[in-house]
Amino acid sequence: MDRDLWSGLAVFAAIVEAGSFARAATRLGRSASALSHAMRVLETRLGVRLIDRTTRSLSPTRAGEALLLRLKPAIAAVEDALGDLDGARETPAGHIRISAHRVAAVYAILPRLADFARAYPDITVELVVDDGFVDIVADRFDCGVRHAMTLQADMIAVRISDAVPLVYVAAPAYLDDNPPPAGPHDLDAHRCLCYRHTSSGAVHRWEFERDGRRSERAIRGDFVTNDVDLMRDAAAAGLGICCLPLPHAVRHLADGRLVEVLAGWAAVLPPNYLYHPSRRQPTAAFRAFVDAMRA
Repeated sequence: MDRDLWSGLAVFAAIVEAGSFARAATRLGRSASALSHAMRVLETRLGVRLIDRTTRSLSPTRAGEALLLRLKPAIAAVEDALGDLDGARETPAGHIRISAHRVAAVYAILPRLADFARAYPDITVELVVDDGFVDIVADRFDCGVRHAMTLQADMIAVRISDAVPLVYVAAPAYLDDNPPPAGPHDLDAHRCLCYRHTSSGAVHRWEFERDGRRSERAIRGDFVTNDVDLMRDAAAAGLGICCLPLPHAVRHLADGRLVEVLAGWAAVLPPNYLYHPSRRQPTAAFRAFVDAMRA
């Protein structure tokens, strides 16, 4: 097959899968204008429109849908063949793209990357931090890292961390003017800093566990953010009390910028898991990455 024609067909499939020229360009490492030009060339050469475009959306035409239905098995077969070829390398090489929430990225993945890079210098890693829900298949990630209760269905999951304790914290300056809460019922009298989930838009409910009994509570947020770093720094600045994963607060607790409140009340989050589609044939590079994270 003509190389330019095959390239254009691959671009067409990527654009439809991504749902926009901009997202497809990001995934392919090209500019949106280059993909638009490739589509014009392809449609001109085939003599048929494949995509209907508006300023806000795109969708395949009837002819485009029919073509895509035939293309997908061929593209999957090529990807499998390349995966088999990759397995024949003496040293794994390739690109690994991961979606992880911030705490897992910083405390579970990053500490292992230096050893991984030394062992596999021909593997490049792209780590995308997103605390919201991510469809790793639709967004073309090789894998995701989330807590057990937020994993996508039908995935292979590998545990890469222990359970993650939570901790309630505030700055000493804030507690100078506000007596520490003795229990969750005292929080109504305090300024509370809350986290808003990016995907759902819901404000995170605070979780408590004591004497084997677990509960949660909706908190009125006097300050709300979708960034855990900013929430921690707001607490350190004296804005109020917040709930953090312990690894994210440990340095601030050690140097006195934050102190623990509600000791003995904080719940524990499930371990972090690396997950990936069960139907995809893993490359040697991806297998090496999973093994490194599992260690």
